Parts: sequence; C-alpha cells; structure tokens
Amino acid sequence: MSPARPDRGTGASVLVVALLAVAIPLIVVSTRGPAPLDDPWAHVPAALPHTDHGPLMPGPYATGPDVTEACLACHEDEGHELLGTSHFTWESAPTLLPGRDTAVVLGKKHVINNFCISVESNWSGCTSCHAGYGWTDEGYEFSDPGTADCLVCHDGTGSYAKTNGGLPAEGVDLTAVARSVGSPTRATCGSCHFRGGGGDAVKHGDLDGSLTNPRARLDVHMGEHAMECTDCHRTTDHEIRGRALSVSADGGNQVACTDCHAAAPHTDARLNDHLGAVACATCHVPEVALREATKTHWDWSEAGQDLPEDTHEYLKKKGRFEYEAELAPEYAWYDGRGDRYVMGDRIADEGPTALNPPRGSIDEADARIWPFKVHRGVQPADAVYRTLMVPRTVGPGGYWEVFDWDRALREGAAATGLPYSGEYEFVETTMHWPLAHMVQPASAALQCRDCHGDEGRMDWAALGYPGDPAHWGGR
Repeated sequence: MSPARPDRGTGASVLVVALLAVAIPLIVVSTRGPAPLDDPWAHVPAALPHTDHGPLMPGPYATGPDVTEACLACHEDEGHELLGTSHFTWESAPTLLPGRDTAVVLGKKHVINNFCISVESNWSGCTSCHAGYGWTDEGYEFSDPGTADCLVCHDGTGSYAKTNGGLPAEGVDLTAVARSVGSPTRATCGSCHFRGGGGDAVKHGDLDGSLTNPRARLDVHMGEHAMECTDCHRTTDHEIRGRALSVSADGGNQVACTDCHAAAPHTDARLNDHLGAVACATCHVPEVALREATKTHWDWSEAGQDLPEDTHEYLKKKGRFEYEAELAPEYAWYDGRGDRYVMGDRIADEGPTALNPPRGSIDEADARIWPFKVHRGVQPADAVYRTLMVPRTVGPGGYWEVFDWDRALREGAAATGLPYSGEYEFVETTMHWPLAHMVQPASAALQCRDCHGDEGRMDWAALGYPGDPAHWGGR
C-alpha cells in the first residue's frame, strides 16, 4: 500500500511541478517582491471511496469478456463511456497540421513511430496494451462495450497481465482479479505506460517500473507525496486528461503545473521571471532514466543477423540498440502542439525525418523551453517513393518469423495501402518525448550555472538566442 498522504498544509512549502503531459502558457511575473504561494493540495481531487467488489463479483469467470459482462450489469453507462475514449479508439480528433489543407486523424492506430513502427498489420502484438479484448485484425469492432477490458485499469492484485490481441494472459486468476477491483494506481497505469516499446523504460525515459513504488528522491509527487497518476491525469467519463506528443498533435485536454500550483510559485522573483520562457519541467526534471536505462537509438537495419543477443544491445528480431541511464534532456521550444509525419508523406531529402517535432519558437509568446528525450531510429523506407514503410513483424509472413524484409514490407503495404516499389532502404528518423515525470523538488532542480555560463547545458544558438541571455537580457 502507498504511504498516507501528508497533511495538505505541508504541500505549500514544496516548490514542485505537477505530473505533466504538456506545458500551457504561464503568466510572466514582473514584480520584484515575493510572490504569494497557494496550497497545491487544495487542488488535488479527493480520492473516491473504495467499494469492496468481493461480494459483488462471485465468479467464476472463464474469459475476460465474462468479467466485463458482470461489470456492465451495474456499470452499463461506464462501458459506453470507455468506447469513446482515446484509450479505446487509439485515435485522435481530426487535427489540422502545418502546411496541410485537410485535417488528419492521428492516434496510435494510425501513426508511424521509430520503435516497433506501426500497429497496422501488427495488431495482435501491439494490442496487448489495448483497453479491450480481441483486436487481432483490421476488422475489430469498436462499438461493443462487451469487448472493454475493465481489469487492465482496475486490477487490485498486481497479477493481471495481457497478451496478444489484448486477451488475459494464460494463468491469470480472473475471479481473484475481478474481486479486487478499485481505482487505478501507478501499477495499473504503468502496466502499459512503463513498458511501451516492448520493455520497461524503453520509450519515455521518465516513465518506468521504478515509479511503481518510488523513493522520494526519484519523483517528488509519486515518491515523497504518494500521489497516483489520476491525481494529475484527472478523468471525466473515462476520458483521461493528458496528451502524448507521440500520437497527438493538438493542444487540448492537457495537464499543467498550474492545475495545482500557483502561476508564480517561487518566493524568489528572479525565478518567477523565467516562467515566460522556461517550462517548470525544464528545471525540475534535470535528468531521467534515474533507475532504469532508456532506449535512445534503435537500428532496424542491423536485424536478422545471428549474433550474440542482449536486450540492451542486440536482438536478431529487432536490430541494434543504444540505452542510456541518467539521461540529460535535450531542449526545444514547445507550445503544447506538434507537427506529425503521416503515412505516405515523403521523407526528408537530407538528414533525419522528424516524426513528431514540437511546435514553438522563441518568437511565440505561448512557447516555453521544454525538456525532451529524443529517440533516434533507423527504419525501412521505400527507395523509389521515398516514404516510410510499415513492415509486418508479427504472425505468418512477418519479419520476426521469416527474416525477409521484402516479404514483410509487402505484407505491411497490403495492410496499410501504402504503395511499395519493391525497393527499400533504411533511413534515419527522430521522435521527441516531452519529459514531465521524475520531478525533483527545489533542492535538486537545476541551478543558474547548469544553464548559464561556459559549462551550461543549453544550446542558446539552437534555441534562437544570439548568445547566453544572462549576458544581455531578453526572453
């Protein structure tokens, strides 16, 4: 069990940021006097009372849908709510991206990444983290609440696990899990979000299994204050607040520090004066991958060789990797929105193709300097059409079975509708992952010298400055 939350009055003295998905505009404070602090705990929602489901879920249950049927007997409305959420549809709202005339629908269901590349043609493998049951092909029915997986978010045993198609893994005691259900926890959220990309700590850098029961120095919110994910990622009608730049490009439904903290939270006005240009996470997330190394490079072109295997270095199925622990972020302007490579777009003529570059610049009032993990990949593209390709990796004809790139790309092209010339190459790509967890208190945040001066970590020229702004003033 998590330790008891401290008395709400103690939270006001801790200068921390909220668990974020993205920054929102912050107020620039010009006063030189001390800024008043509010009480962050006054804004944290009260936990719902627990209902013991033991007597209500007698079982036995042979399948996941059997459990869902029992849940819907009392929670029919909730079943329909889930069907409209991004956790179930894996789609975004139509979004108009820069340079396009028509809006596009993004979401995990449709986009290409530089980890396992795409859900399309690989449904049964990717959907082990879907909040539903039985998504094994393009014909999955998204309108049936009977396919909702209630247990993946509400398990209270810590024993629930999913496998291909999102079905419960063999050996899971469904009756015990059904009788244990309660509000989501770090463990239930982490069962998918800690392990995105095929393993613990792979994708995000600031989300991994060490946050299930973290020490105080790992994350001030989850460790020192025993906060759950839903304290910040608040939920209405099963729609969870927060956006992931990897799958969504708009600025809506976001989480922000100022959901709980004052817009000018510091007693030192010099720090508050930074808020017009610097996101809270930039100072309060100085490093990530604090306990588990995170993947920083994935080269698919090296796959298929019979070489010694190591999870952090090389796998025949996936190629060669690079991991890094205690990773310092890279920094870019970010206004809460992004651009997106969409299937069928041409790749860059020179240099890597950016799959989800953050939007924002030094000239935009709503943008802030934000910390990112940048994941660099090498993945297949059509050598003639100059578009990224989706290989089929899972199942019959998939690369992981036959180790034949041409066949895997033909299978993927048939599923996606992307044209394939029959000639392929491997190209470099980048993905940006905003960092907003593993938040540190004021005592461990970045100090002036960490950014300013000859040894500072900021590339001021890349951020659009003529030099270190501490030397001349300005935004």
